[in-house]
Amino acid sequence: MVRGSEARSRSVGRLRLIPALIIGTDEDIELSALTPELEQRLGAAVERMPAFPRSVQKILELTRNINCLPKEVVAVIEMDPVMTVKILKVINSAYYSLPSRITSVSQSVVYLGINTIKNLSLGFAAVGILPRMNAAGFDIQRYLLHSLVVAGTARQLAVQSARGEVDPGDCYIAGLLHDFGKIVFAQFLATEFHDALRYSVEHALPLHEAEQAVIGVDHGLAGALLAKRWTFSGQLVDCIRNHHNPLAEPSAMIDCLRVADQVVRFREIGDSGNPWRATEAPAAPQRFGDDMEAIVTKLGSLDKIVEDAMMFAQVGSEL
Repeated sequence: MVRGSEARSRSVGRLRLIPALIIGTDEDIELSALTPELEQRLGAAVERMPAFPRSVQKILELTRNINCLPKEVVAVIEMDPVMTVKILKVINSAYYSLPSRITSVSQSVVYLGINTIKNLSLGFAAVGILPRMNAAGFDIQRYLLHSLVVAGTARQLAVQSARGEVDPGDCYIAGLLHDFGKIVFAQFLATEFHDALRYSVEHALPLHEAEQAVIGVDHGLAGALLAKRWTFSGQLVDCIRNHHNPLAEPSAMIDCLRVADQVVRFREIGDSGNPWRATEAPAAPQRFGDDMEAIVTKLGSLDKIVEDAMMFAQVGSEL
């Protein structure tokens, strides 16, 4: 077994220590349980992650308002030439097979709607932050496919089973970002994360439990710290932090996220470093039932969601 102190000793010199990162009452309590060294190293790792584009943050702010005008979203996107090119490339791809070529973001909104454009912008921003390589040997492309399909599945579950309780778009965001703490680990605590991945397999443990054993903290907390730094809502930060916490207060968002993650792992789509285990119980039985095969059957085909994700991942990584 590789204990956290042993693994940390091999790489502490690679990280610049910074003051402890404080993000909120619940997280303050949990951070206080970490060793001072680990707290500082985790804070340093989060600080070294790229900033989330302000243009996408602005789009998310605008679209939270039901009275948001399409031209307001278009104006923000057009200020970001890279985002504009990516959106136009997706829309003009064979996947959509539109009758004529789309040449502006305004036309894109007409054909696809504000919500689709918002999700494309968010997804492209997330892809742009992902590293192409990492010393942990974590498969970024398969991770991305997993995250994109979880995002689409969480949104579909919200439409089917949580109508009026949560914005399906918020569930999409939660699905896309829920495992970003693994990216923090893969880049800046690479040795420990590699050991945690191996420990998870060798001991047939969920990855977040292996992370606790090896690193001393799981990707949920790392992801919550990152989402807080990126100024996402407190609700989303809590959802990311608690998506593996069975004692967390249930909500429509966390129910949809947890079950979407399970469904995608059950179907073996992509790879989050945490394969489905036959001993897992459905994460939100009161809302979705306690039979995973029945949940998957009721949800229906994920083919369209997977096709969307694969097309999106390809375009996002090309530019």
